Amino acid sequence: MKGFKKTLLSTLIFATLAMSVGCGSTNSSTSQSKNEEAVTLTISAAASLKDAMGEIKQLYAKENPKVKITYNFGGSGTLQQQIEQGAPADIFMSAAAKQMDALKSKNLMEEGTVKNLLQNDVVLIVPKDSTVVKDFNDIAGDKVKKVALGEPKSVPVGQYSQEILTSLKISDKVQPKSIFAKDVKEVLTWVETGNVDAGLVYLTDAKVSDKVKVAATAPESSHKPVVYPVGVVKASKNIETAKDFVKFMEGDEAKAVFEKYGFKVAR
Repeated sequence: MKGFKKTLLSTLIFATLAMSVGCGSTNSSTSQSKNEEAVTLTISAAASLKDAMGEIKQLYAKENPKVKITYNFGGSGTLQQQIEQGAPADIFMSAAAKQMDALKSKNLMEEGTVKNLLQNDVVLIVPKDSTVVKDFNDIAGDKVKKVALGEPKSVPVGQYSQEILTSLKISDKVQPKSIFAKDVKEVLTWVETGNVDAGLVYLTDAKVSDKVKVAATAPESSHKPVVYPVGVVKASKNIETAKDFVKFMEGDEAKAVFEKYGFKVAR
């Protein structure tokens, strides 16, 4: 009888331990599954993409509710430097090829993922009620005291602006009255508030503001094509999800959003 009780007790202890281990394994498996399902993508994107990308984030979330999108908007040159210095980023979207090419040359972009996604135009904008500026030549005149431009060393629209002013042969007259901004959105803000008489931004920026108007569009021959390359950052821990988001941006839903904001979809 004592032997039977001892055997029964041992069986119960073993069963309890087995159940405990089993439950622990299930909880661990469930926890791991949840971790695998939850993905956060950090996207470093040119400031001029802010409005369009806000809508695209919502569209993507409907189809991919377990993927969280976090944006880091700024001047393309600044974003490039951040990635070079190891800042977390899964995707880089630049407003010019220069910054993307710099990262590619340093082997910081995932091979085969970089492509030109969008195109844009550069326009001269003025406050809504302005009557002084009607074309590019007017900003070289005495009536215009301040012109906002992107910082040419780090902001693509600033680089395009320099090319335009040089091509139109008005750079020497505009330079002394130029005020440089950290990104294209700051240029837009300065014009909206009347802190400057005019500014050079992308057409897409002008379209989202009801406080400015377009005085003139820069001739295409006056500057390099405004292209927006996109690619997956090599250091990303979510390569496949990042590739999926890039593919989504090439789809019809995203294209409709980009075109609504004035972008041209690269072919």
